[in-house]
Amino acid sequence: MVQHVEQNLQLMTKRAVKAENNATKLKQENALLQVQLKNYKTENEALRSGQSASLAIMKQNADIALQNLLTVITNSRSSIKQLVSGAESLQLVADLLKSIDRISEMPEDGQ
Repeated sequence: MVQHVEQNLQLMTKRAVKAENNATKLKQENALLQVQLKNYKTENEALRSGQSASLAIMKQNADIALQNLLTVITNSRSSIKQLVSGAESLQLVADLLKSIDRISEMPEDGQ
């Protein structure tokens, strides 16, 4: 009976050692996972920060493009006004040239 108890004690001791080893491994794995989690959180924050910076740059570029577009529109309107004014001037010259042709075509007995 004593021998049986001793065997049970040895078996329980082996189980306890094995359980302690497993607990130690799990603690090490847990510590490693905690470090990885911290690294992932840091990386995530860096990516979010980079994303915010990218969005800010995109907004700034859109604002610059908008200002350039408004400048082009303003210049285009000015150019169109000058073109219309030039076309009106050319029409006036054309009308004057037609009048000159009429004057030169007048019969001489009208003098």
